[in-house]
Amino acid sequence: MAPAKLQAPKGTFDILPPDGRRRDALRAVADDLLGRAGYDAFESPIIEDTDLFARGVGTSTDIVQKEMFTFEDKGGRSLTLRPEGTAGACRAYVEHGMHKRPQPVKLRYWGPFFRHEAPQAGRFRQFAQIGAEALGSDDPSLDAELILLLGDLLQRSGVQSRLRLSSLGNAGTRAAYGEQLRAHLRDRESELSEEVRGRIDANPLRAFDSDHEGTRAVMADAPRLIDGLDREDAEHFAEVRAMLDDAAVSYDLDPTLVRGLDYYTRTVFEFESRSLGAQSGVGGGGRYDGLVERLGGPATPGVGWAAGVERIVLAGDTASEHESPVYVAIATEQHRRAAFALARELRGMGVAAQVEQAGRSMKGQMKHAGRLDASAVVIVGDEIEVKDMSTGEQVSVADAGEAVAVVAGGAMSG
Repeated sequence: MAPAKLQAPKGTFDILPPDGRRRDALRAVADDLLGRAGYDAFESPIIEDTDLFARGVGTSTDIVQKEMFTFEDKGGRSLTLRPEGTAGACRAYVEHGMHKRPQPVKLRYWGPFFRHEAPQAGRFRQFAQIGAEALGSDDPSLDAELILLLGDLLQRSGVQSRLRLSSLGNAGTRAAYGEQLRAHLRDRESELSEEVRGRIDANPLRAFDSDHEGTRAVMADAPRLIDGLDREDAEHFAEVRAMLDDAAVSYDLDPTLVRGLDYYTRTVFEFESRSLGAQSGVGGGGRYDGLVERLGGPATPGVGWAAGVERIVLAGDTASEHESPVYVAIATEQHRRAAFALARELRGMGVAAQVEQAGRSMKGQMKHAGRLDASAVVIVGDEIEVKDMSTGEQVSVADAGEAVAVVAGGAMSG
């Protein structure tokens, strides 16, 4: 009996060429944009103490209640595959005393994250995110800067998107609003979905995210948190909007935008793309001024975002320019080492080069060079010849050094 066919686990996938090149191109754009704005490269562990997400993300969220991959290690400690990046960045800020550094501390990251949810277009159980965090300042220019950087990233990746924007105010405003909203929901509790009824006490704001028809009708005339912002929060939000206006960025002011995580305060935002269908969010974030303190650190404002790599690739045009290589062909077996050395010399000069490594005939090698879209073929035999694949012109050269010079110079001469 043949063994069962092995496949990637449900909700995961292999990254094959040319998708790998598209992702490399996206990361290069992200590193360029964020790096020039002062966001330094950062990585946190893929596994963290489960308590980090319970305390940071919130026990009433779908992530903690339903979606985390949690297990016990051999020492009996509860560990979780990270479902999001902000909590880990804040944990590192506390653990390494980053509050002693010049503020704000700006971080950028890229890596895999994990959530146990139903796989669908652009949404997987293992997925990659690009993220950016700014910790240590409540200046509204940081909110605006991060929104603009994500917008630029999406634009440069060919994603047509719509920006939704709102403010959740401070923790006190949010708590007072929560009581108003609970009263509204209880007055019409019979019209709500079972899930929303179960969350009235713990997290009433999540009712805005419901797709349940009755719940949506109830929420249509619910009080709006943005109408109850105190003066300081309203001024902060107005300054963020003014900076976006100065940058000629259009947005929809959406008081129903609450995001799915408990740590958000003040500014929240999300970029959506119609090409993704019902699950239209491609990236978003907001301010989380109390999170570092919740994790045992000093009172520290923070703001950041995360964007799904797979969703950007799906919604945009991240095709990278493929550099045509030089293909080094081998006339006979005795010339294999010379061909290998010549390919290495080409690469050392910054020329993309591949050498024959599959035992093909000369006819097969030339055919393979065409498949590779090679710009030129260097044929290594008793003599060394260079063939321009665009013109068909072929010249002899004296030695490997001259072949390198001809190819690197991009000119064919007799």
